[in-house]
Amino acid sequence: MAHKKQTLGEFIIENQAAFKYSSGELSSLLNSIRLAAKVVNHEVNKAGLVDIIGAAGDTNIQGEDQQKLDVYANEKFIQTLTKRNIVCGIASEEEDDFITINSQDENHGNKYVVLIDPLDGSSNIDVNVSVGTIFSIYRRVTPVGTPVQLEDFLQKGSEQVAAGYVVYGTSTMLVYTTGAGVNGFTLNPAIGSFYLSHPDMQFPEDGYIYSVNEGNYLDFPQGIKNYIKYCQMEEGDRPYTSRYIGSLVSDFHRNMIKGGIYLYPQGSRNPNGKLRLLYECNPMAFLAEQANGKASDGFTRIMDIDPTELHQRVPFVCGSKNMVDKCEEFMRNTHR
Repeated sequence: MAHKKQTLGEFIIENQAAFKYSSGELSSLLNSIRLAAKVVNHEVNKAGLVDIIGAAGDTNIQGEDQQKLDVYANEKFIQTLTKRNIVCGIASEEEDDFITINSQDENHGNKYVVLIDPLDGSSNIDVNVSVGTIFSIYRRVTPVGTPVQLEDFLQKGSEQVAAGYVVYGTSTMLVYTTGAGVNGFTLNPAIGSFYLSHPDMQFPEDGYIYSVNEGNYLDFPQGIKNYIKYCQMEEGDRPYTSRYIGSLVSDFHRNMIKGGIYLYPQGSRNPNGKLRLLYECNPMAFLAEQANGKASDGFTRIMDIDPTELHQRVPFVCGSKNMVDKCEEFMRNTHR
């Protein structure tokens, strides 16, 4: 008889002892993310059929045109998280400021904040390329019973209690960590349940894929240029293969399974890099480290960076440990 696969709900209950806070809270939080992901997945999958793709006419805080589906995903995640009465605040890449959520008894008794990139890689929607959702969860640092403050969101990545992503691809997967390894769950669309499909995910220590937008090559720091040339040299197990989707979730997911490095360095057009520390880099760094990988800005561990603003950008190098070490070596040995 075939072994019955474990559902996400069963997995959370079975592993709640590994979570150092109240298991019921975590379960409720992850369930609300799971629910919103299923709703967004449904819309992503029919995006080509209805007028939900294309720019919404608004520009988000980053100055980027918002896709209609971005707006929809943002609303769905905020709605679902608010209803569950577990979160005291939400910060979204699509919102100028954080959102304060009062608990149902109106005493600000909830303990968690969620930071979310509701639809990462959304410019790929209209060409049918995978997009994703990235989330990061912290316990608040201000007193329970008071309204949430900016400092509750501006925490180092090392303080995260959970992080993960949903990739809406050929199959839809939810991948997350609570600091006890990384596990991946695949949605069975026929019955609407996520099943454990990728237990204990790990980056191979060495990889053969590098992911970078080489169109920006001339704009990169010399250390990154030298590392890319190293990746392309015929020597030993090189040249490496170049694979770049332009959707962080998809590039990260592939590299975690196959082994590889993802690079989004700074440049004259993006002097601090382009990716956001709080919505993209910290959650992906937490996942990477929990999966035997590494995440850095080229010099410093991502999760050690002290955030100073909600939409802060940082350079990002992430993936198989030995590859990130090698890239950092090139950065250190080169005057920028």
